[in-house]
Amino acid sequence: MKTWIAFWNILKKDIQNYYLKPPNISWGIIFPLSWTLMQLIRSSGGMNMSDIRTLLPGLMAMSVLFGTTSMLAVTITFERKGRSFDRLLLAPISLGTMVAAKLSGAILFGLFNAFVPVLFASFFIDLAGISWGVVLLAVLLIAVTSTLLGLMIAVSAKEVFEAQTFSNFFRFPMLFLCGLFLPIRSLPVFLQPLSYLLPLTYGTDLLSGAILGAGTLPPALCVLLLLAFAAGLFAFCQYNIRRKWIL
Repeated sequence: MKTWIAFWNILKKDIQNYYLKPPNISWGIIFPLSWTLMQLIRSSGGMNMSDIRTLLPGLMAMSVLFGTTSMLAVTITFERKGRSFDRLLLAPISLGTMVAAKLSGAILFGLFNAFVPVLFASFFIDLAGISWGVVLLAVLLIAVTSTLLGLMIAVSAKEVFEAQTFSNFFRFPMLFLCGLFLPIRSLPVFLQPLSYLLPLTYGTDLLSGAILGAGTLPPALCVLLLLAFAAGLFAFCQYNIRRKWIL
């Protein structure tokens, strides 16, 4: 019971204190929102309206990626700078519980961000025929793996701008390598293997299958690989926290 109370209070504090921090608003909300509006307005003006549905998996995946990584960059670096993270490390809760609570705030933020493009798209197109259960699963797994990537980066940063800058070295290449807006098969041959080393590739493929019926990989394989990425990243992040912040 005490573990759940600690988990809830850490999560609630992050939601209240960090969701509306300026760096999180700019990179986690405004950037994906403006990209979404740009694509939808361009589609409705000069493209076939059905193209909006084609863009939806990539827009959702991008919104989750930027929302979760921005949230982690803000929460971890602000708390390290204010020494409140040190107090959490001294609290009588396990490191796994503390890390899971910090991750949960970013995951929820990413889930919210994911459905903003869906809301806007609903004004332009009919969303019937989408497998919403698979969409929710894909969004959740993308949020988990992206959050863990964000934590891995934030662990190494001392300031918010450092964390956001480091994150951009990963985020912007992933927009083009992971099949969000360009099919992986259209990439140069030497870049295609790199695409399959990134978890976002499998989440985007799941979304494409659920929304467009155009997934290139078996859904079960995508889910298993995303779970494996999540487990590996979680273990690595815990190791990094112990090595850099505790020992």
